[in-house]
Parts: sequence; C-alpha cells; structure tokens
Amino acid sequence: MNTNEKTAKFDVRSKLSTLWILVMFNMVFADVVGFMNPGALEKIITGDTGFEVTQGLLLIFAVLIEIPIAMIYLSRALNRRANQLVNTAAVVLTVLFIVGGGSSYLSYLFFASVEIVLMLLILWFAWTWPKQEA
Repeated sequence: MNTNEKTAKFDVRSKLSTLWILVMFNMVFADVVGFMNPGALEKIITGDTGFEVTQGLLLIFAVLIEIPIAMIYLSRALNRRANQLVNTAAVVLTVLFIVGGGSSYLSYLFFASVEIVLMLLILWFAWTWPKQEA
C-alpha cells in the first residue's frame, strides 16, 4: 500500500473519535425525541420522574455525559495502550448509564441499541489497533 492510500484511510484515533461523536449525537437526539413523547416534559416539569431529582444526581448525570464528550478528544490524544484502557472504561461506564437511565420508549430503545453497537465498534477498533500504526 502506498503512502497516499494509507493516509486516505482513517487512522484508528480518527475512527475512535468519530465513533464517540456519533455516540454523542445519538445520546442527544434520544433525549430530544424522548421529550416529544406525550406527557414527558410535563412529568419532568412537575417532578413526577419516579425519583428525586437533586443537585447531586444532576452532577452525576453531568459527569457521566462528560465521559463520551471527553473521549472525542482523548481518543485522538492518547497513545495506543492508553486508548485501549480508557476507551474500555468509558464504554463500560457509558453503557451502564444508557441502560440504567433509559426508558421503554421504542425510540429510546432504538437509539440505545445504536449507541451500544457504536461502542462495541469502539472496543473493536481500540483492541485490534495494529502496533505498527501506533
């Protein structure tokens, strides 16, 4: 393979970063579409969420959402081995957040499924990363 063909392909860092961007878009739009379900916004406004929404809980949600956001950059900045470890931890935490914080709306189940497939691809690319490319 000549140099032009090699540079024309995405390197692993670019693939990982791009997949995290796709995960984030799916997370955002899962919420946006979820708000369109009849009564969803009213329940949030009235506090009828099934659990107490506290500042501490919102901080936990913010930290969990920040993980995939940070991974967009970290996937490009970290070396191969660090990427493998950090992406694995980020995928595990993010999948737990998606599954644990999800709903039974069909649209959410669809978005969550796409997000999980994307994160499985992240794990695949991180752990099959050729040493010579690093």
